[in-house]
Amino acid sequence: MSFNLRFPKDSGFTKTEIRFYSDQPELTELYPLTGQGPMRLFVTDTNIAELEPLKKFAGLFTKESERVFSARNGRDILLCLDPGEAYKDIDHVLAIVKVALDHNFDRGAIFVAIGGGVISDMTAFAASIFKRGVAVEFVPTTLLSMVDAAIGGKTGCDFESYKNMIGAFYPAELLHVFPKFVQSLPQREYVSGLGEAVKTAFLFSPGMTELLKTQKDLVLKRDEAILEKVIAECATAKAKIVHKDFKEKGERAFLNLGHTFGHALESVAGLGTITHGEAVAWGMGRAIDLSLSKGLCTEQFAKEAKDILSGYGYDMKSIPSVLTQNGSDADLLAQKILDAMKKDKKNKAQGSLRVILQKDIGKNLIQEVSEQEVLQVLK
Repeated sequence: MSFNLRFPKDSGFTKTEIRFYSDQPELTELYPLTGQGPMRLFVTDTNIAELEPLKKFAGLFTKESERVFSARNGRDILLCLDPGEAYKDIDHVLAIVKVALDHNFDRGAIFVAIGGGVISDMTAFAASIFKRGVAVEFVPTTLLSMVDAAIGGKTGCDFESYKNMIGAFYPAELLHVFPKFVQSLPQREYVSGLGEAVKTAFLFSPGMTELLKTQKDLVLKRDEAILEKVIAECATAKAKIVHKDFKEKGERAFLNLGHTFGHALESVAGLGTITHGEAVAWGMGRAIDLSLSKGLCTEQFAKEAKDILSGYGYDMKSIPSVLTQNGSDADLLAQKILDAMKKDKKNKAQGSLRVILQKDIGKNLIQEVSEQEVLQVLK
């Protein structure tokens, strides 16, 4: 199965081809090292490099330095970065650029990200700035990247503890999606990806919301048939919204459900302390409570939505346990979260915060809310 995500004519981009595979990932077949074609820089991290498909592929490269490996053909380079959100910074983006520069890559080169959202965000951003832009392709290896991060062209890195403050819209030309990669994920990383899947379901799909509610045991057991369905539906839903609103001038902002709260939590907790999906799920809980407090949704909707989230183990407390476990003052923590939310790049009006709220499943709206309204759902 495959489909094309096409971009507006004035975007500067044509399409992203998204290919889905039911079999085991074979990177040596996907990217044969024949020495033909453009130069390629493969970027992954040291955790992903331990997976069997990567071990076999990496075995075809010779070590140049601690993190850099070269193929015998002299045209393909493999870079292994440190893993995790804590290393999603401009220094690591520039490390990708430096490797390409050191190996005399030209503007016909391709950067290939093999990993989760951190790797794809940084690799695509590096591709966007190297010699004013080279092609980029993704092989997403996490559920979160398959259902969200790898699709749509948002790239970048964190800066001074704030999420994704530096970046660009720069989509991959090709995505290779292997759902079987998900079977190798640590449980916490898998559940993190589910957070973005639940978000997509709440935004666009009553049917998938019902599936996540009624088939929770199979979802948590990583049933392959259900996972393939969830991944394909999430990817299709995101592609449709990005096609309509590439630069996030309107409806694409719906995809930020839970993110203004969630990004703030990640910053306050310390980047990498809580997973992105856990933070987004908690943020959705806050957005639901805010919708309820403003009279936008019913108590029944709020309860059912939060029951789904808590059923997958996400923290629904006003101030999550990751912040209160050291006995910190709740009011102080609420203020810290609010202060971090003020830094969110999506805010527009001075003195208010821009958030995504819901009336029901699939009934979404963008709202400007006051600081006091936000503090009410953080206490």
